[in-house]
Amino acid sequence: MDRDQAVQWVSRWDAQQQWFMPDREQRFTVLIDAVEAGAGRDDPLVLDLGCGPGSLAVRLLDRMPAARVVAIDTDPLLLALGRAAYGDRPGLRFADQDLRVPGWASRLGLGRAADVAVSTTALHWLNGAELRAMYAELATVLRPGGLLLDGDHLLEDEVTMPRLARLGDAVSERAVRRLTGGGEGTREDWKAWWEAATTAPELAGPAAQRERRRLTEDHHGSESVLLSQHISALRAAGFAEIGTLWQYGENRVLCAILPG
Repeated sequence: MDRDQAVQWVSRWDAQQQWFMPDREQRFTVLIDAVEAGAGRDDPLVLDLGCGPGSLAVRLLDRMPAARVVAIDTDPLLLALGRAAYGDRPGLRFADQDLRVPGWASRLGLGRAADVAVSTTALHWLNGAELRAMYAELATVLRPGGLLLDGDHLLEDEVTMPRLARLGDAVSERAVRRLTGGGEGTREDWKAWWEAATTAPELAGPAAQRERRRLTEDHHGSESVLLSQHISALRAAGFAEIGTLWQYGENRVLCAILPG
């Protein structure tokens, strides 16, 4: 796979992500604004958790070219695309690590404490125990006062706040409907992208590796989609200030700050 092929695949990835997240680019912008304002330096060390093919990482480096970004994922196909498309990008390193496996952070070889950890639409597939363990381990490699910024669809609890949960879902659904103009099914969606990518000749190698790792659709499930789950796990990990910086319906940027 050459760079042009990889860039085309990543472009298709971004398009299908935008299909069900119409405010994706705005969320990226807000998240990077927060990195700029909160990192405390022009050359921060940033961890991108569940980076996929590097969409957030390259946008962050476009804004902050002196930053160092360690982009972490366990999907060999997405990592292969990111490395082929952006592997020569100064300041960017892809790391093959599974956030569910203890010790992932120590295996990154960071050299110093990270200033910020970011993530977009990736951490909800961790189950409750994995999420708590991941946040606890993350806290050990962030500097005092370090940030976690998570952009995702995080829902209110339907049991404790049923009407608010329904309103959040309705607002998000209407945003998607405006984007699609009622044309659902006329563009490539998440499932269609994966069907195409896993059968493309140029991606045969990483697709086979992905199959060996058994990274099926179940891996991208919805185990931790409640806002309360993340807040509870972050508090248990020692984060002192936790709140939503930006929100549109269920789509939000959640920020957590370590003491210091």
